Amino acid sequence: MKIFLDANILVSVLNKEFPLFTYSSRVVSLTNNPKFTIYTSPLCLAIAYYFVEKKHGNTLARSKISLLIQNLNITAITEKTIIEVEKNRKIHDFEDGLQYYSALQDGCKCIITEDRNGFYFSEIEVLTARKFMEKYIL
Repeated sequence: MKIFLDANILVSVLNKEFPLFTYSSRVVSLTNNPKFTIYTSPLCLAIAYYFVEKKHGNTLARSKISLLIQNLNITAITEKTIIEVEKNRKIHDFEDGLQYYSALQDGCKCIITEDRNGFYFSEIEVLTARKFMEKYIL
């Protein structure tokens, strides 16, 4: 199953933000599970980097992002992605739209986020890290 990780999942892992870290770290660890292919977008990585750098500084932020990208697949945000977001009048948050369509273009079947309401327009499953773990792992 292809799953997409939103920026808030990455931030909670990289900054060890509890209580989210308990479940988000377990989701990220699924990169070693052959049943799952884990994706994120360049935009999610940029957002995560920003928050990690604020907390830990540039050197550690770069190191953490580098380790993360070695284990994740990266979706593309292309002109097509942008056009799809612009065409979809249901989408009010452009950034969430970019994440959604980049995930969709790579065939993701689920978006993992702590802001489920941000993806109210989604036609694929949207779960929190905890709900994902309860449904697919535990």
